[in-house]
Amino acid sequence: MTRRSVMFTPGDRPEMLRKAPAAGADVIVFDLEDAVAPDRKPAAREAVADLLGDPEFDPESEVCVRVNPEFGEDLAILDRARPDSLMLPKVTGEASVEALVARVDEFGDALSVLALIENAAGVLAAPEIAAHEAVDALVFGAEDLAADVGATRTPEGTEVLYARERVVIAASAAHCEAIDTVYTDIEDREGLVEETRFAIGLGYDGKMAIHPGQVGPINGAFTPDSEEVEWAERVLDARDRADEDGRGVFRVDDEMIDAPLIARAERIRERARVADRST
Repeated sequence: MTRRSVMFTPGDRPEMLRKAPAAGADVIVFDLEDAVAPDRKPAAREAVADLLGDPEFDPESEVCVRVNPEFGEDLAILDRARPDSLMLPKVTGEASVEALVARVDEFGDALSVLALIENAAGVLAAPEIAAHEAVDALVFGAEDLAADVGATRTPEGTEVLYARERVVIAASAAHCEAIDTVYTDIEDREGLVEETRFAIGLGYDGKMAIHPGQVGPINGAFTPDSEEVEWAERVLDARDRADEDGRGVFRVDDEMIDAPLIARAERIRERARVADRST
């Protein structure tokens, strides 16, 4: 599944919910949690259920609903509509996911879960959370994590780097996706692109967006340039020839190529294909 860009839209804004797919995000998240004031949550549930139940609303994007940590009332929307997935915030361990899965099962559904890791307990439990069969992705929330541990956020992000790396490693070990934290300055396009590229370098598969204007830069950062694509194609063509000859290691452009570089070439080619499909 492609989740380069994961964009949040407040659940109590019906007009914004309906327009959300136009931003071009791979995943649109209808938010019932942080983006909605407590007294507006009933209205948000109603708006999300109405839209998801509308047969004319059929976006190409994955539609995810972020529920509240105490999600009981939120799941009432499943009586009327079915999103593609659910995002569970403030996950602290496997039990958090299991509780959600059990409640969803009461509605006769089985939905994939995007587990939001945004506190110290969740970071430490990331491997067991990622291993749960319902979890399709780990989502890293740096802002809430910093508040939880009393860290001060800095532009360099060194205060959350260990957690950021632990989350992506746990996701990779469990063969699920990893989605990186938000970039809070919605006017700083260059900074967003730079941070997205850094996240890609760590191994992340996607990044959260909090404004439609962030989707394009995020998707663009995940799009390989022509030189990368050409290198990947040369590597994979040479790999095919080497397979025919029974060679496990081979040479491309004065570089010895082995399994890790082949895996990198395959990722580049797949990201290029995704970018082509979305244009």
